Amino acid sequence: QVQLVESGGGLVQAGGSLRLSCAASGRTFSNYAMGWFRQAPGKEREFVATISWSVSNTYYTDSVKGRFTISRDNAKNTVYLQMNSLKPEDTAVYYCAATKIEATRRIPLYDYWGQGTQVTVSS
Repeated sequence: QVQLVESGGGLVQAGGSLRLSCAASGRTFSNYAMGWFRQAPGKEREFVATISWSVSNTYYTDSVKGRFTISRDNAKNTVYLQMNSLKPEDTAVYYCAATKIEATRRIPLYDYWGQGTQVTVSS
């Protein structure tokens, strides 16, 4: 089992920044690729970013490229999502997740999920 707890969400104006954190406990964190996903009201959960266990590979959905950065600190069992130039359409509940599959954007392949943290971007 891997337990994931997100933090860092909040209310920010358009153009602002937030950094989300996801703290992991349980099984060896460095064995898992990590992903960030989001779900807006009335919409399906969607992929945002993923990072391999070795930190060598990162992938982003097109709408956040150049604005969001995923990173991880295996010594701290934590994955981060730095979000800059936020837009109202980034408003959603953000979830982190862990997978044994290398840096995938496919939701069904993630085994463990956090409870989510709300990000609200005002215009």
